[in-house]
This record gives sequence, structure tokens and C-alpha cells, in this order.
Amino acid sequence: MWTDTRLTRQLGLRLPIVQGPFGGGLSTTALTAAVSNAGGLGSFGAHFLTPTQIGELVAELRRLTPDPFAVNLWVPQAGEPSTIEPAELERHVARLRPVLRQLGLPDPEVPSAFTPRFEEQVEAALEARPQVLSFVMGVPPGWVIEGAKARGIALVGTATTVDEAIALDQAGVDVIVASGSDAGGHRGAFLRPVRESLVGTLSLVPQVVDAVRTPVVAAGGVADGRGVAAALALGADGVQIGTAFLACEESGASPGHRRALASPGARTTVLTRVFSGRTARGLINAFVEAMTPHEADVPAYPVQNWLTQPIRRAAAAADREDYLSLWAGQSAALARPRPAADLVAALVEQTEQVILGLMKH
Repeated sequence: MWTDTRLTRQLGLRLPIVQGPFGGGLSTTALTAAVSNAGGLGSFGAHFLTPTQIGELVAELRRLTPDPFAVNLWVPQAGEPSTIEPAELERHVARLRPVLRQLGLPDPEVPSAFTPRFEEQVEAALEARPQVLSFVMGVPPGWVIEGAKARGIALVGTATTVDEAIALDQAGVDVIVASGSDAGGHRGAFLRPVRESLVGTLSLVPQVVDAVRTPVVAAGGVADGRGVAAALALGADGVQIGTAFLACEESGASPGHRRALASPGARTTVLTRVFSGRTARGLINAFVEAMTPHEADVPAYPVQNWLTQPIRRAAAAADREDYLSLWAGQSAALARPRPAADLVAALVEQTEQVILGLMKH
């Protein structure tokens, strides 16, 4: 059976289907639990949560599902700013001020910290003991890997190139997600700049499979059973699906985001830094078009992410998709609004039909 793979055996899953973790409020416990209850691995993007919130998250997910689920964190990258000078702040705020005023927002005030401390987040996650802890943006530090293994927590790392996959394999993670450049949301490149790490899923997956010992999960551009069957044919032990789950009823996507995913505009995506300061793939809207000429001047993550956060929140509240970060992968046009369990069932049925069809030829 195609459902019996090294991934399902390693993580105790019924299906080799992983729901991609979403940040920025797009993850919900309802979606995570629905996917896990349907036999896949539900995931929750927790990189913006405080340590206390991470503990509460894991406790709530345990109440919602008896099955394995993953908590996802971002590995900090070298050189990310932790402060900003007043003159530099004013320059960046001035660029955004017309949008802020249009949405009735004041100038943002500099917080005491732009993001929660990664070390404290990990400590909270290790203490809470989710069955799976997944990471993007880098190799988890050695103490994290040791702490997870000591507690029986499976570790998932994310690679955008073969070299990154080898680094994760050598560090001792249990599963590697090979994230092709087709994927929506933030690019997790960490050994080379993003522009040198844009390898498509079809090219990336078989090279990673050949280079590492761990089970490999294919991510990027997989939205239906055809993509699942193709990933398995490339040697993957499972798939990670993001945008198709983002379109599901249980996700935290705003009405404007959902409309955009269902529109003809979903056929076109762009890589952009203008929302967070890190490169991410999403749909084009008025904010992207207005800020793209200034992209080289946008501050690095987490400063730009903090600067645009009130814009994104106000846009969601006002149902203004022109100022939302409309994260989406290159197969977004295949996504359909439906319950997550229905998507999982459709993926299983479609995959089996594709495999049977191939066997007849």
C-alpha cells in the first residue's frame, strides 16, 4: 500500500500526508486537529507564540486529537536585527505612512522585543512534549536535538537545497521536508541566499532522496492526488501540503484571503520581501505592487514584519485583501474550500486512482 511508508512508520501516522504549518494567525488548532484526526500529521506554526502560549497550544491540541501533531518553530538566522535606530525607523515608517493612514492607524511604537526568544520557545515546546517538533529556516541547535530525542519527540527539519538536506541529516533530525520553490509562504533557505536556493520540487526531491538517510517529505506544488503520486514516484516517503489546507474551512485565512485563493489571480504568484523582510511566495495585490519598487530598502525580518503587522491585521478586520499578505503556492488554483477531512479523503481517493491508472499502462 502507498500509505505504508517510512514516514508513517516513523511518526505513527495512517497516511503520509502532512499539513504545512502556517504563521501569522493562519494556523488554527481546529485545522491541525482535523488533519491529525483524518490520519495525516496536522501542524501548527508557533513561531510567533510566547513560551506560555506554546504550552497552552499543545495542551489544547491534546484535547482535540489523540493522534500525532507537529509544532513548528523558526530557527533564528544570523544577522537579524533586534533593535532599530530612530532615524532608520522614521525612514521605513514614512514609506508605509500612506497605507497606515488609509487604514486609520497611527505610527507603530518600537516594542521591547520584536519576537519571542527562540531558546525559550524551544524549552517550552520540549517541556510540553508534542509528538513532533518541526523547524524551518535552519538546523536546530544540538541541545534542541538532544533534548527532543531524550523526550521521544520526533524532529522534522526543512531544506530548500540538497546541501541543506545533508546538513539536517548529519545533525540528526528524523525527517526532512524537501521544500521546492513552488511552495507558498516563506522560503526557508539558510546556507545560501534565497535567489541561489530556488530549486523546484520536481528537481529537489529525487536529489534529496539520494543524498540523505532519513525519510523525505516532498513540499511545494502538491495540491491533489496527482501531486501525491508524483512525489511518491520521485522517492518521497510523504507529502507536505500547504495552500490546499489553507483554503479549508478550519484554517485561519481571512475572507479576503479565501476570495483571492478562489479567484483567477491565484494562478499568479510572486516572491516578495515587502511584508516580512524575508522572501515569501504569495499572490499579487496593491500592497505588493506599491512596495516592490522599494523592496531593496525594506528592513530585514523581524523589523519589516513588525512594521506591517498592524496593516495586515487592520486589513483583515476591514476585509481589505489589497493590504493582506496573501501567501499561496504555485498550485493555489487547484485549492478548493471544504472541510479538511474532506480534502484528506479526496487526496487518498485521487492518489489511488492515479496509481491504479499508471499500473494499467
